[in-house]
Amino acid sequence: MDVLRFVDYHNKVVENCSKVIVGKDDVISLVLTSFVCGGHVLLEDIPGTGKTMLLRAFAKTIGGDFKRIQFTPDLLPSDLTGINFYNQKTGEFEFRPGPLFSNIILADEINRATPRTQSSLLEAMEEKQITVDGVTSQLKPPFMVMATQNPLESYGTFPLPDAQMDRFFMRLSLGYMTRSQEMSVLGRKDSVSIIEDLQQVVSAEETAYVCSAYKEVMVSEAVLGYIMDIVEGTRTEDNFITGVSTRGAIALYKASQVTAAFAGRDYVIPEDVKLVAPHVLAHRISKDSGKTAAAIKFLAKIIENVPVPLETLS
Repeated sequence: MDVLRFVDYHNKVVENCSKVIVGKDDVISLVLTSFVCGGHVLLEDIPGTGKTMLLRAFAKTIGGDFKRIQFTPDLLPSDLTGINFYNQKTGEFEFRPGPLFSNIILADEINRATPRTQSSLLEAMEEKQITVDGVTSQLKPPFMVMATQNPLESYGTFPLPDAQMDRFFMRLSLGYMTRSQEMSVLGRKDSVSIIEDLQQVVSAEETAYVCSAYKEVMVSEAVLGYIMDIVEGTRTEDNFITGVSTRGAIALYKASQVTAAFAGRDYVIPEDVKLVAPHVLAHRISKDSGKTAAAIKFLAKIIENVPVPLETLS
């Protein structure tokens, strides 16, 4: 594998998206990591921090089809997956694809839809396919769901079920900008105009390469054991009802590989694991948004107590 292609790909995407979202290169990099791994992202933050703008900028940067779905209580599963309708001209039923038949899906305020509608995403997110009236259709790669939700306002919302939370590769938060960064944003033209001027900076061939070649990044037995020590630590921690699932362990493994490749290495080191572990694991051990901070705190304690493997020089 050519790690320079990974570094170049990463730098171009982050630099282009940072024209819209100032001072959040680390979050943009994590979104890109999830995308390369074929995972999905849940952006959880208060309104007005740029969640939707980030996802729009990312979709335009990498190219591909993009659909935005505003989730509301009256949204039906068929509004996402599509329906079979009767064509009076031909006298036959025809399938009309829903917005999920796209590459990048922005599920805005996902927790405002009913559990029935939320569950219609499960098959698409995990198996990359959609079944309507017994007929299964494969989704074209790349496919990524990027959802947003407000963690503070609970009125008129439906908490995401555990099964769906586990299907999100990472849960991220933008947070506030620094004073100087926000001052620079206040005086510039609006973000919508900036996004309209954004250009696709990576080709489909480059995307296909990084999405497949990252699997060649080497993970030594010592680092693999380090990953499992962290995962098993969440399963024995008394403050957690349940620990990280096997799906979560696989996600941490993949995220560490991509992080190493973006850093210009073809092997994973413990620092790569430490960097992505809170974002990959925290939402898998705490399903209540009110306990997110506590989960991250306990997870950081677990990671701190796990011995870091050291390389022995001969």
